[in-house]
Amino acid sequence: MSFGLRCDRAATWKALQAHYDHTAARFDLREAFASDSGRFDRFSQSAPYVFGDLSKNLIDAQTEDMLLDLARECGLEAHRDAMFAGEHINNTEDRAVMHFLLRTPADDARAQQRNAAELAQVHATLDAMLAWAEKVRGDHTITDVVNIGIGGSDLGPQMAVLALGEFVAPGKRFHFVSNVDGHELDGVLKGLAPEHTLFLIASKTFTTAETMTNAQSAKRWFTQSGGADIARHFAALTTNVDAARSFGIETTFGFWDWVGGRYSLWSAIGLPIALAIGADGFRALLAGAHAMDEHFRTAPLAQNLPVRLGLLDVWYRNFHGFTSRSIAPYHSALKRVPAYLQQLEMESNGKQVDTTGAALDFGTSPVLWGEPGTNGQHAYFQMLHQGTDVTPLEFVAVRDASHHLEGHHAKLLANALAQAQALMVGKSDAGGHKNFPGNRPSTFFVFEKLTPEALGAFLAMYEHRVFTSGALWGINSFDQWGVELGKVLARDIEPRLGSGDASGLDASTAGLLARLRQS
Repeated sequence: MSFGLRCDRAATWKALQAHYDHTAARFDLREAFASDSGRFDRFSQSAPYVFGDLSKNLIDAQTEDMLLDLARECGLEAHRDAMFAGEHINNTEDRAVMHFLLRTPADDARAQQRNAAELAQVHATLDAMLAWAEKVRGDHTITDVVNIGIGGSDLGPQMAVLALGEFVAPGKRFHFVSNVDGHELDGVLKGLAPEHTLFLIASKTFTTAETMTNAQSAKRWFTQSGGADIARHFAALTTNVDAARSFGIETTFGFWDWVGGRYSLWSAIGLPIALAIGADGFRALLAGAHAMDEHFRTAPLAQNLPVRLGLLDVWYRNFHGFTSRSIAPYHSALKRVPAYLQQLEMESNGKQVDTTGAALDFGTSPVLWGEPGTNGQHAYFQMLHQGTDVTPLEFVAVRDASHHLEGHHAKLLANALAQAQALMVGKSDAGGHKNFPGNRPSTFFVFEKLTPEALGAFLAMYEHRVFTSGALWGINSFDQWGVELGKVLARDIEPRLGSGDASGLDASTAGLLARLRQS
């Protein structure tokens, strides 16, 4: 398929650079609010389950209009439509990109017309998975569920189970093991009894090195600890049914090659989520994401929240030169959201060539990082307020608390609002040490409640935001070749740790190998 015009080759790109050089580089948020009483209304909007305030960003109406023109010139709408049509926009792997189909209702007429066979497969798997999840939820002999995966097979389910803790069934504990470091698995297993434990092995190919190492160790622990009936206590989220059966697993749920790992929590990889919050809760998560899909697919660009965010990302990365963005969720249950979003954005858009393989001479993905507020305020916020680098910050706040502890939630929300205000307004101090320069950008997201629908919508919003910036940069946001080289080299180095053979290695690797070899 053909892709749109790469952003740096568009006439609007040159116009934006001139606009930045002549005017926007000196933009001041305080002056913008003072001169425009309608600024908040223009730069904030509601989308399904999510309210976004973009008004404290270094942008004005002229800039946003020019960015929207850039999106149109680069063919963003056509590229978006190609994805929803099932075209193979993942060109380096010759695959469609249809994670949105995982949350599309079975009776959706548009999807039935375009992707009927795939939609039927999705719902057959979903119905079977949710029926099995309900059966396990009703089995009170199973008290602990251990998910063994890595990357998208770990980050998404772990983040969502933690985020939706209010909805988790009582009597079930959830554990996540991803690191090949045996200390992690060992620490989890110490608190478990085999007869009360269910293991989920999440590996599309059932060959992922880290996952299968942990899976084999879990199986040995299970049998050596007196466990019986592997088929009852192990299930696999994989397409390699034969390999799972050889392992002793009979219950498997698969997914498809058009589901990338970082987009897979909506698929069978989300089984831990379904076990935690139930079939209805999981369907609500999907429904929230689908509502955001429809917003992204149909809303005009100027009222399309994921698009506006993606364009802002391009503006900051390529014109202001901001190299990172921080995420501060002001809700303890969202503490793993920054780690999840790191993979989503940095694995998707951390690329140095375009879809044709041509080198890029501009920046792509920023570094994403963050921690929950208010703890982050007593750690890295010092740099955000007074450091030499400007780092856009994103707040995520939930209006209604699910606890009943008096006074806590008002203090939490007050801190979030105050930090956003302080970043913008700053404070003058002639002595310097107490000077806050201000004019530092932030975005503020609000959920009414932290529900499965709201979480699903927010995550889908971020997916489409990443799609938007990647489309303008002209890159393939759906491959991840950058994770391969280290894996290949590790297979060569592992036996050397036993043999001590350092032939052909560089001096540093050889020296470290000698230091790390077991005596």
